[in-house]
Amino acid sequence: MHSHEVIVVGAGGAGLRAAIAAHEEGADVALVTKLHPVRSHTGAAEGGINAALKDEDDWEDHAYDTVKGSDYIGDQDAIEAMTEDAPSEVVRLENMGMAFSRDEDGRMAQRAFGGLSFPRTTYASDKTGHMLLHTLYEQVMKRGITVYDEYYVTRAVKEDGECHGVVAVDIQTGRVEGFQAGATIFATGGVGEVFSHTTNAVSCTGDGMSIAYRAGVPMEDMEFVQFHPTTLPSTGILITEGCRGEGGILYNSEGERFMFERGYAPNDGELASRDVVSRAELTEVEEGRGFEDGCVHLDLTHFGEEKIEERLAQILELARDFEDVDPVTEPIPVKPGQHYIMGGIACDSHGATELPGMYAVGEAACVSVHGANRLGGNALLELVVFGKRSGRHAAENHLTNTSKSAVEDVVAEEQSRVEELKDRSGGEHQSEIRADVQEAMTEHVNVFRSEEGLEEALEIVRDARERYESVNVHDTSDTFNTDLVQALELRSIIDCAEAITLGALERDESRGAHWRYEHQERDDENWLKHTLVYPGDDGPRVEYEDVEIKKYEPKVRSY
Repeated sequence: MHSHEVIVVGAGGAGLRAAIAAHEEGADVALVTKLHPVRSHTGAAEGGINAALKDEDDWEDHAYDTVKGSDYIGDQDAIEAMTEDAPSEVVRLENMGMAFSRDEDGRMAQRAFGGLSFPRTTYASDKTGHMLLHTLYEQVMKRGITVYDEYYVTRAVKEDGECHGVVAVDIQTGRVEGFQAGATIFATGGVGEVFSHTTNAVSCTGDGMSIAYRAGVPMEDMEFVQFHPTTLPSTGILITEGCRGEGGILYNSEGERFMFERGYAPNDGELASRDVVSRAELTEVEEGRGFEDGCVHLDLTHFGEEKIEERLAQILELARDFEDVDPVTEPIPVKPGQHYIMGGIACDSHGATELPGMYAVGEAACVSVHGANRLGGNALLELVVFGKRSGRHAAENHLTNTSKSAVEDVVAEEQSRVEELKDRSGGEHQSEIRADVQEAMTEHVNVFRSEEGLEEALEIVRDARERYESVNVHDTSDTFNTDLVQALELRSIIDCAEAITLGALERDESRGAHWRYEHQERDDENWLKHTLVYPGDDGPRVEYEDVEIKKYEPKVRSY
């Protein structure tokens, strides 16, 4: 049994920043993570982090851009909190030692990004997430914060309407151990493994969302899934929006700069918001103006080798290594791929959920600052701003009377469940069920959605839940049993897939990243509200909550 005042589950950017903030408030804090902190998916973020740093820029302009980008369903109080705190948090990262790229005058460099009215995306070449992750991990090590590395959290401990901690499988030994805590912060990242073509790491299985959901906390706005317009077709690896921010051009097979010439975004072109660009690319492909593998071309050849090596060195390597394409002399084939989920564990602007003692932050959370579509450069910003806020709030408001016996009871229950999984001889292997869910979600719950396709996907996901009841784990060993971990992850994938699909089926409008064939217009009269999916005895139930509109009334969204 481990006991701390604050436990942070997940050690990516959000978890590390939350742990630092809780420690600064004097709390006894620890991180529990299923993989080493610097292997977290935050390290794959390439483009940058938004902040209104320059005199000619303003955080209120950043707030408006974010509200517009969200298709007016982001909560404006939370958005203003994020954008107002952005400059100080980015400067704080610099003071921690983060190696931002510089302008010739020595100030932090900023580039243009999609949906922004000013080039306010601060960056570290095209490795911004990697730099941020290592900077924050250095601070955790400097402070001596305890890290429980390679522990897979499977369940929250709930008693008398409060969260008393979590239980986790020690991946090294196979034992289930308890973590008693006065506050538990879930910072477990996104849901990429719900889909077959994704920019996400294989560790992104929606664990925190599923665990909170099973404890009675709703998942919010799960239907809003972002598909990034530029991923490599063979692997799903991200090609940063920074390429377009630096002046990269999208072409179709007829040599047209289609974002302008076909009228998708006559003002902003390639720097329209991600949902607009992704739909444009797929429309070009569907109408016969695409390339092989459903791609369009991203052209950087006019940059010259020196600029590419200076500002986009990682992209150069990725295109050469995974597509056998040299961006210096030829265009990169790209296509939309699942990238981010705007929804997550429902929480307030301090990360607090409906369940006392439980918090959420980062991509696992839904504050909501991204609404129906996230602007590039706002994800890393969300991590540090709300990581700080949730860590502080948890340290100051953690429960003081947590139940050790409740944790011990759940440890025993989970240990029995793990042993039962390993003892089964019948049933399907977890990989077969996972593949069916991923294929259904990628085919039917992608950029373009139809009622018939969503109903088919929901049927497949619910069938997968029944099949999961007899899931088979081939590996019966205790030490580093990845087969067992993947079987446990599958439950999270199914929970998240069901919430995504159900929310998408219920929302009969098109807004941001959610586009319905039958309902191609935004419907503010009926759908200016958040979707909340709760667990129920007879399956999930859907409730709704009004959007927080503070200053910016909805208007036509165009780029």
